[in-house]
Amino acid sequence: MLWIALHVPRLSFESWLAALSPDQREQPVALMSARGVVVCNASAQRLGVRSGLKRATALALAPHLLLGRADAARDRQAITSVAHVALAFTPSVSFAALSTASGSGDFGLPPVIAPCTVLLQVQASLRYFGGPEPLMRRLRAALAPLDYTVQLASAPTSQGAAMLACMAGGSTGELHCADWPSLERMLEAAPVWLLGPGREHWAALESMGLCTFGALRRLPRPGLVRRFGQALLDALDRVSGERPDPPCAWITLPETFEARIELQARADTTDQVLHGARLLIEPLLAWARAHQSRVRCFTLAMHHEPRHRQDADIPGVSELSIALAEPSCDASHLSVLLRERLAHLQLKAPTLELRLRCADVVRGSPLSAELFASARGEREGLVRLIERLQARLGPEQVQRLAPAADLRSEREGVLERTVARAASAPRPVWLLPEPQPLPERQSRPVLDGQPLQLLCGPERVESGWWDAPLTERDYFIAQTRDGALVWIYRARLPLSAVRDAQGWCLQGWFA
Repeated sequence: MLWIALHVPRLSFESWLAALSPDQREQPVALMSARGVVVCNASAQRLGVRSGLKRATALALAPHLLLGRADAARDRQAITSVAHVALAFTPSVSFAALSTASGSGDFGLPPVIAPCTVLLQVQASLRYFGGPEPLMRRLRAALAPLDYTVQLASAPTSQGAAMLACMAGGSTGELHCADWPSLERMLEAAPVWLLGPGREHWAALESMGLCTFGALRRLPRPGLVRRFGQALLDALDRVSGERPDPPCAWITLPETFEARIELQARADTTDQVLHGARLLIEPLLAWARAHQSRVRCFTLAMHHEPRHRQDADIPGVSELSIALAEPSCDASHLSVLLRERLAHLQLKAPTLELRLRCADVVRGSPLSAELFASARGEREGLVRLIERLQARLGPEQVQRLAPAADLRSEREGVLERTVARAASAPRPVWLLPEPQPLPERQSRPVLDGQPLQLLCGPERVESGWWDAPLTERDYFIAQTRDGALVWIYRARLPLSAVRDAQGWCLQGWFA
């Protein structure tokens, strides 16, 4: 059995840091707890800020230090995105039941926080992906867009893999072992507080110098049971594989994706909204790929500042729906469409929170990349161009020519550009919304006071007998005095003349 563990040691810090603007990330920033600084960035460290410092001390060293606090809901959403990435590789994914918090110093024992380790049981997936190395290589590539620091480990047991992932560091951030002896050797230096029972008895264990997994295992087992109980011994045996792994609570994918982000500063412009919305696109695509699907439509909800909601004309929430002509799992493409739509949006009030929701997906894997150009690739490029034009200009402003088995150039008063298969005569590029009546002079049509010269025709059009209005016309191509070509017609029968207009009418212009 092979297990892979994904540990995110800086989950709270990086999930909070992602919501900051690029300029704010370069400033000194630190994540706080009730006791003081938990973690800070390099800019803060250069000013002397360290983990364990009190708030007042940290601000004295760095007066412009930007402080944040851990949010359990935000952390849970972040680790869920990592789990969704893992679900694209195996259906057997769960959260590790280890105390995987990090940090030390003045705090002593690290505090318990939200789970930040994901477990994958990949034994059944190895053949499909071509072995452990190709699988982990693809897993690393899939995790990269989330932009979290991920420590990866593999082991024959779930608890062993989780502990190795918490210990992994250095240049690679990975630890791997394929058999039981190598697992025991690697776990010699593992801290005991990673085990649940080890955390409970941490004070006694530390006073006895039993701080590591190896030191604890070398003690006589009967004495361990008498002093610390059977639970600690059972936990040790599960990690080393001498007892079976505990039952896992497998993660199930929700049918609808919904994620939120609280902006660190109110957004007065759509550019600020776009920065926050982009952080929700990668979690959306991780969920879609886990479903083996592509996104067809998603909705961005912008929650406005409460003090502006007293005005009846300002809603509490503004929604923007993005529909794709071709389902996609391309983050850059979705970001471009979102940017184009937001560029034409006027915020009715400052925005404090964003929510992204998606329930409209298309099952099936995305199209594979092509080495050489093909009809499919060209069509995909055309569809993306149309989507961008619709996002920039509006859906009603982008139209296309479509063949129709109808010779009429308008139906029920709505202009339609038709390409009649039965007609061999040329058609004008520009059709008027409504036919323009033309005066006559000596039985010749007149346009702008000048008689027209008939060059081609008549082309008789009789259509619409099955649905009103009935069309019975003789069409001609005529030339103006300055050489322009126009498309005109004359009603053929008195009945048609009453409906269409008396005499001659201008229908369109040639290029």
